[in-house]
Amino acid sequence: MAQSGGSADLVAAVVHGARAALAGDGVRVAGTVAEVASEMGRLEDTSRPRWVLWSARYAAPLAAAAGAPPARTWDLAEAHRILHGGWAAEPGRIWAHAHGIPVETLPTPSAGDLFDFSGTDEVDPDELVRRDGHLRPDAESQWLGTDGDRLLRWADAALDCAVRQRDRASSVSPRVVSTIHSESAAAAMCLELETGGLPVDRAAMERLIADFAGPRATSEEAAAAARRERDAAVLRHVPGREGTDLRNPAQVRELLAAVGVDVPNTRKWVLDAYRQVHPVVDALLTWRKAERIATTYGYRWLDHGVGVDDRLRGTWTACDGAAGRMTAENGLHNLPASLRAGVAAHPGHVFVRADLGQIEPRVLAVVSGDAAFAAATQADDLYAPVAARLGVERPVAKVAVLAAMYGQRSGAAGEALRGLERAYPVAMGLLDRAYAAGVRGEPVRTFGGRLIPTGRFLAQSPIGTNPALDAARGRFARNAIIQGAAAELFKAWAATVRALGRPLGAEIVLCLHDELLVHAPADRAQEVAALVDSALADASRRWSVGAPVRFVADTSVIARWSDAKD
Repeated sequence: MAQSGGSADLVAAVVHGARAALAGDGVRVAGTVAEVASEMGRLEDTSRPRWVLWSARYAAPLAAAAGAPPARTWDLAEAHRILHGGWAAEPGRIWAHAHGIPVETLPTPSAGDLFDFSGTDEVDPDELVRRDGHLRPDAESQWLGTDGDRLLRWADAALDCAVRQRDRASSVSPRVVSTIHSESAAAAMCLELETGGLPVDRAAMERLIADFAGPRATSEEAAAAARRERDAAVLRHVPGREGTDLRNPAQVRELLAAVGVDVPNTRKWVLDAYRQVHPVVDALLTWRKAERIATTYGYRWLDHGVGVDDRLRGTWTACDGAAGRMTAENGLHNLPASLRAGVAAHPGHVFVRADLGQIEPRVLAVVSGDAAFAAATQADDLYAPVAARLGVERPVAKVAVLAAMYGQRSGAAGEALRGLERAYPVAMGLLDRAYAAGVRGEPVRTFGGRLIPTGRFLAQSPIGTNPALDAARGRFARNAIIQGAAAELFKAWAATVRALGRPLGAEIVLCLHDELLVHAPADRAQEVAALVDSALADASRRWSVGAPVRFVADTSVIARWSDAKD
């Protein structure tokens, strides 16, 4: 296979079943997973290559056999998502994009039907690449088998894609290569988060659940009785409406209208304004919190999600397929605040918790290059100097900045936004250009180079046919270039903490948008806290390419997640 550039520092690592292979400059190894993992360890000690993986998830058996994940990786799937946008990143698609082959012609695997002749004239039985240039679609499912030569050719294909991706990334922006490096580290970290889990105090978590959902039900009848009891605490405020189904939004709206609370929907932020109008509103919001815990975070969730080692586990992904934020399942990203007291460091350990302060406006200062806005970031509270410059109260300045990034232009926010446009025209101009591109359905790229293909969103309505949906695309683009850049900085920071914290026994156990939770030995707590702060200074300097923007974090040593300040 032709390679379009240098690959001296790259070594591809592939796994298929119990077999694996390595391919790189002067490296060609095929054997059992254990044998190949041993060779990876030797190369890590001697030459420290950057390991090319079709995806971190595919290579997990090698990392497990090696006892530790590779230090530096190039994750082809994550690189593809950055360069081309979206979520789909299977090897055939990666190969097609890397080689400039239309993805619309991607072949599909044979269904095995006697009369299925799809693609039979396009591929030699012994070749990985079809005559039309695509990878054969059955490469992983059937073709690889246990043949060492075929595994090596699979590794060669991965290496070829990495070289082409790196060339493409460099041509887009020098920052894109760095983004792929940190994104690849985040993908490896996701596997560690899944394996390691989030430490919990099972007994405390069970007590918290009981506070909301009542004691464990011993039968279906007991569970139904507990449900009726929760409902009754709301319905007692509206005599005659006892038959209302509180899980039906339309019926809840009817119930509220009957007591003079006419609302367009029953979302929490809408109902909050009516707490003092009628007691049923407060009761309903309290019920909703208890119902969520009883049904989503109840005893079944505790029993199935928390292992015998008192660790909560769920699937993690390095990006959401849109602006690039990390995601997690099983409650790891949306655990109710009322259950955070159940997240506790294990004996002999503490949490080092760090929360980035005002991250998105500080990111806006970097990506826009607005010198006046960058000056405001030198303050611990960015909104104070912005308020002084606008001649308004701090709450008004905060509303203005958030409105600018989220596209709100009506009411007090709209008036404040006009002041921002006069005071910080460079930053506001960047957001306006992103909005206009989104309205037109044009792709935008984040500061780190991730493609945001706005034209693919809301695809049921072609561009220009529905002004409201075009405006929604614009608002998405406006926020995505900031939210996506913030995610890039966060992952660069987390990757730095991950690498530097390992010798201290520090383990990242939660990444929550702009919050990092590190499980550390109690006797190393202050060292780890200092490391987390210095890692932010280092990562932000590298990520921002030396822009004069200050990033801050509230870092504390705590025993339980609930001990952290809001």
